[in-house]
Formats: sequence, C-alpha cells, structure tokens
Amino acid sequence: MALYLIGDVQGCDAALGQLLDKAAFSPSRDRLVLLGDLVNRGPASLAVLRRVQALGGAAQALLGNHDLHLLAVAYGVRPAHRLDTVADILTAPDREALLHWLRQRPLAWREHGVLMVHAGVLPQWTAARTLALAGEVEAVLRGADWVDFLRQMYGNQPERWSEALQGADRLRVIVNALTRLRFCTPEGRMEFDTKEGGAAAAPSGYVPWFDAPGRATEGEVVAFGHWSTLGWLDRAGLISLDTGCVWGGCLSAVRLGASAHERTLIQVRCPQAQVPGRAG
Repeated sequence: MALYLIGDVQGCDAALGQLLDKAAFSPSRDRLVLLGDLVNRGPASLAVLRRVQALGGAAQALLGNHDLHLLAVAYGVRPAHRLDTVADILTAPDREALLHWLRQRPLAWREHGVLMVHAGVLPQWTAARTLALAGEVEAVLRGADWVDFLRQMYGNQPERWSEALQGADRLRVIVNALTRLRFCTPEGRMEFDTKEGGAAAAPSGYVPWFDAPGRATEGEVVAFGHWSTLGWLDRAGLISLDTGCVWGGCLSAVRLGASAHERTLIQVRCPQAQVPGRAG
C-alpha cells in the first residue's frame, strides 16, 4: 500500500485524473489524501467532487478556504465571486449529496506520521492540539446550526489565538489558521493581506508560519497546500504541495514510503489552467 498526498486541485479534474494515472494509484490498494481546495477557479469542480467521493474510503480530503466558500455560496451566506467556477455544482442533480459529503470533511488529519492541513498551524499548537481544535469546527459543520456558523465565520479578527476565546471568535481563529494562514509573527499574530510571493514576501515583523521560532509542531512532519507562490517545498519536517496547477503550474503528489521522510514527487502539467486574478 502507498499513501499519496495531493495539493490544491481547484476544479482541474483532467489534471487530477492524469496524476492518479501517472502514480498508478489503485483505490483497492492505496490511500490518497487531498490537502484542500478541491474546487473553484478551474473548469470542472463538479467532476472533481464526484471523482473523490466515488473513491470512498480510499481517499480523504481536507477542507480548504475555497471548499468553505462553496458551502457559503450554496446556502446564501456569501455571494458568488466573479471568478468562481462552481456553478456546475450548484445546479447539479446530486448537489445536496455532494455538499453534505463536503461538509463532513476534516480540517486537519494525521496519517503515516504526517500532520496534514490546508494552510498552516499556529506556533503555539502541537499536532494533538491542532487536531482537537479542528475537531471543534468539524463538529459544528456537521451539526444542525452549521449554516449559522458560516455566517459568523468570515473576518480577520481576532488575529491571534488565545485559549480564552469562545464562540464564533474561537472558531474563526481556528478556521483562519487552518485554511488561510501564510504569515504570522513568532507569537502567532496572523496576517492575511499578503497573498502574492513566496516566503521572502513576509511583511516586516512576520515570518512564514512554518519558520516561527520554537513552533510547537517543529518535531512533526507537516504537509500543507494553499500557497501556490511558495510551491513545492521539501524539508525534513515540511511538505508544501500547492504548485499552482490552476494558474499554469503543475498538480503535484508526493508518495510516502515506509516513513514520512521517504518521498517521491509526482507531477503533471495542468491542461485546464486559467491565469487571471490569481489568489489563494
């Protein structure tokens, strides 16, 4: 059995099919984890959801910011953006089944010794704490009041974590860290205005979240996507897998070996890329 991790697909179903073929992925033998943003910006979001859902227990998918945006648009919480490409899902006959499946997805996952998130982990959070906090949001998303939660989910405040946070503020910080984070201060104050550029684009006083000194997950292997201008990053304790497929780059997978430190990169060029209006 092999475990494959795949970065942001964003509606590029043709590239996903080619990547799975190139990896010789077999749902009867292998495992697959997609690191969030299954949908939006690419031309075939509906096909991506149907493909991943059909894999059943062979595949897990994390929630990314675009996946949460789809849920918000579908249930009237947010208006569609002019660059959104999720109309095929909203008008599909299996729309409700797909959206129900999507909101059952986790925001953090641990498998094969790897902590997986869509965007980032705050410096104060251990792997166990990250999973527990993600679980708080997952429970709300799977509960009866999940649409009300989406109405309170958006915003950049509070900008840092505190164990004293409660209610919507607490859940918003968790969602922002796990699905939007790129830069923070060493103390964990998040910054969301800087969306272009790689690690060197950090504003004054901020660092990429994974370079925060004394980060509590420093002894872990953490895999994430979300940051297309950062691209492929392979460090002993870090795997970055958003290589900008929808923006003209590649769709990337990493096959993990007997340990999380044995990695094989597999990539395909995206035939469905769009370039204007790039954003995370």
